[in-house]
Amino acid sequence: MDKHLHELLAGYVDGELSDDERRAFETALVTDPELRRELEEFKKLKEVTGLMTYADLPEEVWENYWQSLYRKLERGFGWIFMSLGAIILLCFGAFSALYEIYTDPGVSLWVKAGLAALIIGAIVLLVSYVRERLFAYNRERYREVNR
Repeated sequence: MDKHLHELLAGYVDGELSDDERRAFETALVTDPELRRELEEFKKLKEVTGLMTYADLPEEVWENYWQSLYRKLERGFGWIFMSLGAIILLCFGAFSALYEIYTDPGVSLWVKAGLAALIIGAIVLLVSYVRERLFAYNRERYREVNR
């Protein structure tokens, strides 16, 4: 079988071919019985794989996992370090962007301190808000329902 037609086979089954490619493939289907046979096998394979699902762990296993102290500490420390890292990097970016203001001796120390407090507070609130939205998104009850 032609290598190009073999490459078009999966696209044809998935409906991803352009009109010209689809017409060329269907023309080849009429004349090539091996291609028709392989197309039928591909369709069966797609049907079988479309019905497959992953087996989930029993509920008791998940309950034990979610109740473990290690899991709770691991997630807690993970969020703390991720939040701190985001805060540090965002503060560094803000400082770099406002470097001229911080190094100018003509700008009052109060203005520099106030600006630093404002930026750090905004960054901490931003990171907190993103964490809150992620938390809410992961627990949204109707996320799987088609609208």
